[in-house]
Amino acid sequence: MPKLRKAVFKGSIAASSSQAAQMRADLARKIAAHIHGEGEQATGIQGLSIYRRTAPSACASATYQPSLVVFVQGQKRINVGRTTYLCNESNFLLTSIDLPVVSQVVAATPQVPLFCLLLRLEMPSVRRILSEEEFHIPEESSGTRGMAIGVTSVELLDACTRLIDLIDAPQDIPFLGNLIQREIIYRVLRSPQGSHLRAIATQGEQSHRTAKAVSWLRENYARPLRVEELAAMAQMGVSTLHHHFRSLTAMSPLQYQKHLRLHVARERMLHEGLDAASAAFEVGYESASQFNREYSRFFGQPPMRDIKVLRLPMAAAARD
Repeated sequence: MPKLRKAVFKGSIAASSSQAAQMRADLARKIAAHIHGEGEQATGIQGLSIYRRTAPSACASATYQPSLVVFVQGQKRINVGRTTYLCNESNFLLTSIDLPVVSQVVAATPQVPLFCLLLRLEMPSVRRILSEEEFHIPEESSGTRGMAIGVTSVELLDACTRLIDLIDAPQDIPFLGNLIQREIIYRVLRSPQGSHLRAIATQGEQSHRTAKAVSWLRENYARPLRVEELAAMAQMGVSTLHHHFRSLTAMSPLQYQKHLRLHVARERMLHEGLDAASAAFEVGYESASQFNREYSRFFGQPPMRDIKVLRLPMAAAARD
C-alpha cells in the first residue's frame, strides 16, 4: 500500500506539471496576440501590463514597485543589493515595497520570447482581503523580505489567463476585472511567499513600519539622510530599524539611498541627456568625484562611458 500511494502521488505531480505547462503555453499565445514591440505595454485593465523581449538584454536599472510578475516564457535575472533572483517560466516574482534593482533578460529569442504579465499591487486591496473572516492565514512563513520568488500554481495560472481574456471583452472589465485581481491576490497571500506581502500590509507590524521608512526614502532620496529621524518616523530604535530594514530590502538605509540615487541618475542621464555632474547634484550628491567613484563601482564603468554603451541598442532600434 505505501508503494501504491507513492506511485499515485508521483502521478498527480506529473499531471499537475503537464497541466501547468499547457496553461503556460496557452497564456503565452494570448500575450503574444495582444502585445506589439518590445518591453512593457499597458492593457485596458487597470494595473495590468504585459511584457515581451525577443533577445537577451544588458543590465538595466529600475525601481520595482509593489507588484506581482508572472513569468510565462524566458528567463530574467534581478539583483537587489547582493541578492540575486533568477526567474523562469515556472516562477512568479512578488515585490511588496519599492526596491531599486538591476535586471537583465538572460533567455529570450524571436521564436521563444520572454513573456510575462505584471499586476500592480494596491495595499488597501490586500488589507481588505486580510481583514475578512473567511481568510485563514497559512501557518507556514517564509520571512519578510521585500522581494520573493515562488512557483506559479495551476490555480494562479488559471486566474491570470482569465484576466488576460478580459482584454477581448472590455464590457466585462468593470465587473470582472476587480474580482479576478482579488482572486490573484488571494492566491498569492495563500502561497508560501504570501507572508512577505502580509507583513507589509498588516498595520502595526514592524515590517509595515519599516516599509514607511522605505517609502519616505523613495520619495526623498535627494535629501540628506539622518537615520535617527528615519527611526523616529518608523517608531523604532536605530538598531531595530537597521535590522528590519536590512531584512526587508537586503540593504541598510544608507545603501538603499545610495543605490536609489545611482539608479535615478543613470535613468536621467540616459533619457534626459544630463551630464554626470548635473545628474550627481540632481540626485543629492555634493561631490561629482564621489558620484563617479560610486557609479563606477556599482555599474562597472564611469557614468558617461556606461551611458554610451546603453545607448547603442537604442540607436540600432531607432535605425530599424
